[in-house]
Amino acid sequence: MTTPVRTSAATPTQFPAFTTYVRTKGPTLLRTARTLTPNPADAEDLLQTALTKTYLAWDRIEDHRAVDGYVRRTLVNTRTSQWRKRRVDEFCTDEVPEPVTDVPDLTEQQAQRDALLRAIARLPPRQRAMVVLRYYEDMSEVQTAQTLGVSVGTVKSAVSRALGKLRDDPELEPCVA
Repeated sequence: MTTPVRTSAATPTQFPAFTTYVRTKGPTLLRTARTLTPNPADAEDLLQTALTKTYLAWDRIEDHRAVDGYVRRTLVNTRTSQWRKRRVDEFCTDEVPEPVTDVPDLTEQQAQRDALLRAIARLPPRQRAMVVLRYYEDMSEVQTAQTLGVSVGTVKSAVSRALGKLRDDPELEPCVA
């Protein structure tokens, strides 16, 4: 007769707070992961790895109000480790391969992201805060208003003015889809 083997691994029902955390913060954390790596599939893998590490440490995290910082730090550390481990292979060929034209230029995309961040940094502090909360933290107008202690109308008008300034910013070129 064999005895069942017990493992110390946590089960999904063991930490319902973790499940709730992932459901509420998952999209925001995915956006953060996407800023760390240009490939959306790699960003999803990066987030899954960071959440797995967080899950395994969940019972050791004393202040669950600080979990966002813990997960973001885990994302950055995991990405740094991946970057350090990468291998670059070079292959000698007799002919130079033809460039692929339908692949987006990641350097240009990063330059546009950097220009957008600089343009946002030039906004007045109040407008900058509202744009970041609305579009980077994906808060609703009501949530943004509550967070900043202003009315929803103030958020709508300030965000509208901020977007107008960003549209008129000479450093930002229009995106062609």
